[in-house]
This record gives sequence, C-alpha cells and structure tokens, in this order.
Amino acid sequence: MRTCFGILIGIACSLLAGVAAAADSTHSNAQIFNFEDWAGPTIKVYMLRPDHADASAPVVFVMHGVRRDGDRYFDDWRALSEKFGFVLVVPEFSNKAFPKAAAYNLGGVVGENGAITPRESWAYSSIEPIFDEVVKRLDLDAREYLLYGHSAGAQFAHRFALFGSGPRARMVISANAGWYTFPDVGEWPYGPDGLPNDIFSAAKALEVSLVVLAGEADIDPDHPSLRRTKEAMSQGLTRFDRARAFYAAGQRLAEASGVTFAWSCVTAPGVDHNDAKAAPFAVTLFLESERDPGGPCRQGVAVE
Repeated sequence: MRTCFGILIGIACSLLAGVAAAADSTHSNAQIFNFEDWAGPTIKVYMLRPDHADASAPVVFVMHGVRRDGDRYFDDWRALSEKFGFVLVVPEFSNKAFPKAAAYNLGGVVGENGAITPRESWAYSSIEPIFDEVVKRLDLDAREYLLYGHSAGAQFAHRFALFGSGPRARMVISANAGWYTFPDVGEWPYGPDGLPNDIFSAAKALEVSLVVLAGEADIDPDHPSLRRTKEAMSQGLTRFDRARAFYAAGQRLAEASGVTFAWSCVTAPGVDHNDAKAAPFAVTLFLESERDPGGPCRQGVAVE
C-alpha cells in the first residue's frame, strides 16, 4: 500500500483503514454506518449480512460491554453469523455520546437532575428505529428481531426488556450482567421504586420473552468490574449468583401477582465472564427458540 501523504490523503487513508477493519475480504458484506434518525445522539452501527442469508434471515442485535467496543463484539459474533446465516447488528454507544453507565446501562431513563427524561431519547429507544434502518438497507422481510447483551450490554438488555422498549423483539438474552434492576423492590436503579407508574409496569415486564443467561464459571467475587455497592452485594456475591436471584425475584412476583411469567433461565457450563464463550449458547436459544418459560434454571447447550 502506498504511503499516505498530505492532510486530505491522510484522512482518506484513515477512513479506508477503518472500513477495512470491519469489511475485510473474509466478510465482504460487512458494513458500518452512522445512525441518526432518532431523538438521541448518532450511533455507529456494525452490520453483516452473510452471502447465503436471504431476505427472510433472522436479525440479531448484539450489545457490547462497558468498554463500548462494538468492533470487538462484532468480531466475536461474525463467524457465528456467517455459519448460521443471521444478519448481525452491533450498535456502538460511545462514551462521548452516552457517558457512564447512566446513559448506556441505565438507558438515560433518569437525567442528571433526577427527573425522568423523554422516552424517545432513552438509549433503549434507539433499537427499534435501527432495526427499521437495517431492514430498509438490506431489503429484508424481517418483522421481528432478537437481542443479546453481555456484561454492561446485559444490563442494557434486561432493562430494555423490563421497560418494554422492544415490542418487535422476539427474544431478549441478558448474559452475565454484573447487577440488575429487580422488578419487585428496591430504589431505582436496583428496583422500580421511585419510578412513575406510567413508565414501568411489573406485570408487562414479566410478560416479555427475557432469557437470563448465566455463565457457571462467572463466579469471581473479586472481579475488577463487579459492582460492590450495598445494594448490588445484596443481590449476590458473584454474577452467577445475581443472575439466579434476579430470575427468582421475577418468579416470586409473578406467582404473587398471578400474571404470566415469560422469562427463562439458562446456565452455561464452562463460561466465565467472556462474551465469545457465551455467544454460542445464545445462538442455540435464538435459532431453536428453545425456552422454558417460568421453569427452573436449566443448563444450556452451545452451538458447534
């Protein structure tokens, strides 16, 4: 490759290098675009439609972790996308546009002044219009999508489900979240207390097709990114403990309220706090729609 020189040529080379990182020769159908058609900030979106994926291919959203590294999650998932023929969509919520956990993990639901922000500007509210954009760009027949999040992305995913932000989401998988918003008790963000009734409904939250995916080896109580506030510690000492406690809270609330409980709980043997290890278990759930709503936690199986 010839040496880039001059300001304009240098900029052009940098842009081409960035595109090449996502759209390499192995994945020539990979694309990157900036999504702006919603009430919030611009979001970079990584997208891949495999060669053999026709217009009826499933659409899978993957939500990145705390490092806001959509490119890495795209790399974790693109071989699975190619092998199993689903359209892969990875939105990247930058730290600049979505600062700290409040704007990403917690969706920006509550502003810095403590007031509830407009729903259309929540981070959760970006997914449905991004889905519309993906369908339009790729000329797909899809009328629904699947959404998976790992770690901080799992926090995004389960709250996305709790707030009913994905009416067209066929399944939402929250994998290895560090801590949770319980549906029954606790001050926001550990529970719904303090939120207006018109933006959170426990009954509706329990009816969402939410899968709590817990790595059986994600049991390090001293993991550097594990939250250790009093409220988080009350949910359990490890991510594995907290996942099962969150699911159990949903079960108890559904039984006490007499409402439909559509959540499922799946454990992943050998999986620690690692998205690449958790992803094959999520793909099994997506492809087979394998769920056991309301039942006890069961052990999952990874695709090969």
